[in-house]
Amino acid sequence: MSSYLKMPKLSDTMTEGTLAKWLKKEGDPIAVDEDVAEIETDKATMTMQSFEEGILHKIYVKEGQAVPLGGALALILEEGEEPPADADQPPAAETKAAAPKAASDQSGSSAPSDSPSKATPAPAASASAPAPAASSARIKASPLARKIAQEKGIDLARVTGSGPGGRIVKKDVENAPVGGGGGSLGLLPPALAKPDQSLPLSGMRRVIAQRLLESKTTIPHFYLNIEIDTEPLMNLREQVNAASVANGGPKYTVNDFVMRATVLAAGTVPAVNASFQGDAILQYGEIHLSVAVAVEDGLVTPVIRSAQSKSIRDLAGELKDLATRARDKKLTPNEMTGGTITISNLGAFGIANFDAIINPPQAAILSIGTITKQPVVNEHNQIVPGQRMWVGMSCDHRVIDGAVGAKFLSELKRFLENPVLLIS
Repeated sequence: MSSYLKMPKLSDTMTEGTLAKWLKKEGDPIAVDEDVAEIETDKATMTMQSFEEGILHKIYVKEGQAVPLGGALALILEEGEEPPADADQPPAAETKAAAPKAASDQSGSSAPSDSPSKATPAPAASASAPAPAASSARIKASPLARKIAQEKGIDLARVTGSGPGGRIVKKDVENAPVGGGGGSLGLLPPALAKPDQSLPLSGMRRVIAQRLLESKTTIPHFYLNIEIDTEPLMNLREQVNAASVANGGPKYTVNDFVMRATVLAAGTVPAVNASFQGDAILQYGEIHLSVAVAVEDGLVTPVIRSAQSKSIRDLAGELKDLATRARDKKLTPNEMTGGTITISNLGAFGIANFDAIINPPQAAILSIGTITKQPVVNEHNQIVPGQRMWVGMSCDHRVIDGAVGAKFLSELKRFLENPVLLIS
């Protein structure tokens, strides 16, 4: 018997979804629970599975079209079944697939698309206006290799990588001639002018714009920063990794230790693990740790639930699994909601210090910078080499006062500078 493949509800706030990509084509057999399409929701791009078995007879929705919940996407027939007379048309009462988002509707405004006051798109710049130099973002290279290449004026597109999967690493850039081998003077060729482009907003970017604008304009942010002596942490991490690898275990990142320290500090200062409820402050009984993960379309914050009861090994393993599935678009809506405090770490990109925007309805987000080697003054007033890291904290002043935020960062510092306290 024929059946329709319909737009499912893949997030708690979803009212429509965009058909990002078909994983099947007309005529293909489909099994129950088999991935058939990628759907872009208001939170992420996720794979959709079929609840029916049969042959994908007719696809009604093109890639890039938006469809309301319950709208028909395709017609599935049983093998050998004759299609109904109206098989070429979707059931009109159930779906009206919206036209693909026009570039003129994607002006880049931070306001949501259904906002009463829509920003007017800025007029296109003249084609003769200077265009930015071509980006090497798609080239696989380590952050350090990119930094060195920028400083030395080396074109990464002309460098052969020796790392895993052809990734360009530090030694490849250091051994490359200035300019990446092009030009006798070792200079990059002049960048050619390119026309301006209007890039349509994805559903995820549209929601990111809407929610961050809401956060920044409705939540009274204030910011705290603290410097951490990370030498004890790096020494312990080296020992832990050596022992773990020797026993067939994983290597641990600095972020794994930061997660554990954040959870312990939030347990000591529970006032930061809270949210503003209008007429009350809700202080959460458990710590559900959100961790920012960069994906192709933007940023997602998968949640490690009941993090207060998990060891560094548990936290590291769970985050690795969540991050992998986030990039593969396999996260469920439940795995991206319900966090009570967030960590955003840009240390791998060489960022020393930054302030993040709060992830509503949470009251705090931590911004983790890179670890740098620098001269420091020790307890004997001697200048010696040391390792330091800046941690920032953005707070909702309706929930967290300055003294409370400072106490939390003080506890975080205590745990990170005495990392043996993190091992349990």
